[in-house]
Formats: sequence, C-alpha cells, structure tokens
Amino acid sequence: MKTVDWRDDPRVVALFQSVILAFFFLVAQRTFAVPISPSACAQAAKYSDARHGTSLLVIQNGQTIFEHYANGGGNDAAWPIFSGTKNFWGIAALVAINEGKIRLDEPVSDTITEWRGDARKSKITIRQLLTFTDGIEPASFLHRDSIPDRNALAIRAASVASPGATFTYGPSHLQVFCELLRRKLNGGNTFSYLQERVLGPLGIGSFEYKQDRKGNPLFATGFHLSARQWVRLGQMILAHGSLGGHQIVPSDLLQQAFVGTSANPSYGLTFWLNRPSGFLSGETDIEKRLDLPWQRASWRGVCISKAAPSDMIAAIGSHYQRQFIIPSMNLVIVRQSSADAKFSDGEFLRLLLRH
Repeated sequence: MKTVDWRDDPRVVALFQSVILAFFFLVAQRTFAVPISPSACAQAAKYSDARHGTSLLVIQNGQTIFEHYANGGGNDAAWPIFSGTKNFWGIAALVAINEGKIRLDEPVSDTITEWRGDARKSKITIRQLLTFTDGIEPASFLHRDSIPDRNALAIRAASVASPGATFTYGPSHLQVFCELLRRKLNGGNTFSYLQERVLGPLGIGSFEYKQDRKGNPLFATGFHLSARQWVRLGQMILAHGSLGGHQIVPSDLLQQAFVGTSANPSYGLTFWLNRPSGFLSGETDIEKRLDLPWQRASWRGVCISKAAPSDMIAAIGSHYQRQFIIPSMNLVIVRQSSADAKFSDGEFLRLLLRH
C-alpha cells in the first residue's frame, strides 16, 4: 500500500501555511505593534533621497505618519512601479477565485487546451502559474513593445523544469494567466475586469498600461502610480481585503497570496515575503538575485530585512520601487525612485523601523 505524504499535496500545504500565518499575525500584533517615529522616517527619507528617491509615504493605524517627495516628485506624480504591477493581477486572480471563475489547483490545460498533449505543461496548475513554479522559461522577451500577441507567445514558451520543482521569475507565467483569464471571461477584456473588481474599489483612477496589438495587457509590468495610489493596495491588505466599504477579497482567501512554496519560500502569489528571517537566514538584494540565471539562484534561507518582522509582505519593482506591508505593525510604506542607485532594503528598513 502506497503511503501518501501530506507535504506532496499543495492544497494541504497551502491550508497549513495559511493557518500558521493567521496565528502568527495574531501573536505578532502583540509583539511588534510599536509606533513609527517621524524622525526615523526622516532618516530613511534622507537615505532614499541620496539614491534617487522620489516618494516616501508611511501610514500606520490608518494615519499618515510621514509623507515626503524629492528629486522631482510630488504627491500627484506617477512613477513606473514596474513589477509592482504583478500584485494587482494577483489580487484579480483571487477575485476570480472568489467568483468561482477559476480554482487555484485546477490544471491550466483545462482552459489552455493547447497544453493537453505536453507531458509537463498538462500538469501545471493555476497556483503554480501565479507562484512562478510552473517550470516555464521566464521569457523576458515578452517585455518588448514590438510583440503583436504576447499571449500566443507565452503559451508557446518552453517548459524547462517539472512543475513545482523550481522558481523561474519572468513575464511568461502571468502572460499565460492573462490568456487563461481572457478565456474564462469568454473573451472579455482582462483590464476592464481589473478596473471593475480591483482598481475601482481601491479608488485608483484610470491610467495607461502596456498592451500589445491585440489589446492584451502586459501583466508583468507597465503601471504608473503615485505613492498615494499605490499605497491603497497595502491598506486593503491591512484591512483584511477591504477598503472604502468594499470587500475586494475575502480575508481567508487573501491569505493564499502570502504562502510561499518549496521552490521559493520567500515568494507567494505575486507577493514577496520576509520569511524565513531566523538566525540562519540572510538578507538579500532581491533585484540582484533575480539578475542571476534562474538555474543559479537559490532561494533558501532568504529574507528581505532582518530589521522587519517576519510577517512583512513586499511589492517589489525594478529600480527599487517598494511597498512594504507589515500587518503586525498595522503599517504600510511606499518608496519610489526615478533611477537606479545603490540601495539596500535592509539598511532602509533599519533606519525607518528603529525606535
């Protein structure tokens, strides 16, 4: 008789991690709920400004603790958030799950029927697409503006590893999800779905986004938002999936976004996680690690900042666009910049969180 290990079932693992995470949030609220110092924020702003920082917005307990703009920024200036775009589509995926349009652990090939004859691709689940553990090549070429149909190219991207075995960061996964969602909407416009279900309830107005000639949005990047717009995503997470009277995502379902995988414990469903941050783990520059070929990048024992609580969630975009969400401190931090510079998440958070 074959013995079944519960750790081999992603649904059981996700449920177990969600329960543990919820328990941790409750305990952490008693441990880390320390008021943020405006003077500490000023020191963090000075560090950020010296590295092309444009915006620093700190909100705790629903109150603006610190708001600062420099280097050509302003409270209405919209900056590219690059991969911070991914998180909005991750939330849209949870909305679609709540509406019964998709299930996290259903095979992608149920919808992307072109994959049914492929030994690897036929086994990929939606959860693996959204956690970048599907084994599909990253396909960074999908960022090019000249591509007429990104979805078609993403579907044809090569399988380079068995589903669940490795973490490959790139635009391919979410672009496949773009096509899957389009088909689930019976050919409907995926950006309109995002506007109606996520951006509208968050109070974020309309804006331009990257799309190909067929009108498919580039799910991996392309949004330009002000700090005040972007921070609404974090406020929604702190409020257990609601904002402004709108329950965008049920609280229990939202927790699925913050469950890591065995391939990368530091990445959930489009969100970065500050776990593990124990004694044996080390701070890493996420962007530099992502520059490595995926075959060489190890994600074991990785954390963003040892100065921050382990429940910290992060939205990370190129050139050190950052949103840090710390439920145990009821805190959300947005940092934006106009150009690349030598920046350290660990140092920035040590300055801001000191007390």
